[in-house]
Amino acid sequence: MTDDSRTVQVPLEDLTFDVTVAGPDDGVPIVLLHGFPESSASWRPITPRLTATGLRVIAPNQRGYSPGARPVAVEDYRIDHLVGDVIGLLDAFGLESAHLVGHDWGAAVAWQVAGRHPDRIRSLTAVSVPHPTAFGWALREDADQQRRSGYIGLLRTEGKAEAVLLEDDSRRLRAMFGHDNDPDLVETHVRLLAEPGALTAAMNWYRAMAPDLSDLPPVRVPTTYVWSTADPALGPAGARRCGEFVDAPYRFVVLEGGSHWIPEENPDALADAVLARVALS
Repeated sequence: MTDDSRTVQVPLEDLTFDVTVAGPDDGVPIVLLHGFPESSASWRPITPRLTATGLRVIAPNQRGYSPGARPVAVEDYRIDHLVGDVIGLLDAFGLESAHLVGHDWGAAVAWQVAGRHPDRIRSLTAVSVPHPTAFGWALREDADQQRRSGYIGLLRTEGKAEAVLLEDDSRRLRAMFGHDNDPDLVETHVRLLAEPGALTAAMNWYRAMAPDLSDLPPVRVPTTYVWSTADPALGPAGARRCGEFVDAPYRFVVLEGGSHWIPEENPDALADAVLARVALS
């Protein structure tokens, strides 16, 4: 399988996004949203599998990660803006609708896009992060998920989070990826976040989080949720309740023993799940 990916710049109002595109221009579109502390490069391992079936991959470096889309105010990273970026991207490419895949924070945004704009989304594959209402319930009610999410407090602390993650040549930032991740991909992510203002912009996604994560109604598009049993950040409580908040065909894919970094470490299993969802939708 060959990789024909290229990066294009897409202006959306006063911001400009770096977007990786691959596959045939007339292929069925699929938008891939990365998480933290990653970049669109996290999708490289699965892109050839997707384009080989004729899909047109569109993978942006999201708000704060693209140098031309890095506003400084915390409020610029509210979920409304993040959702608007995805819809703006569809409009910029002239797409009435697309399949949507998101991992980590990208999944959180993807759930919101699918919930708010079901007419624009053909199918959803959410990776690691469950429906916001399921996750919000777990944060309130499940001690295990509360423990797993303890790191969020640090990331929301302005200045301290940046200092801790970037000191000693970004040692702790690199350590977040574990030992099984592709070193070249890790370096790509770390170099991007070491750019002036980039890590603060990424932290602003956490700092702009709404206190209530339970205001999104059930999603009404065909959905697959992929979760790993050894994910240190996302526990089973929210994962198992996710399907209660999908009012459409739903599939729950469990990767036994897999870590949080599904796109990089389990690309074949993830590609299988994505392609199965696309084929059914």
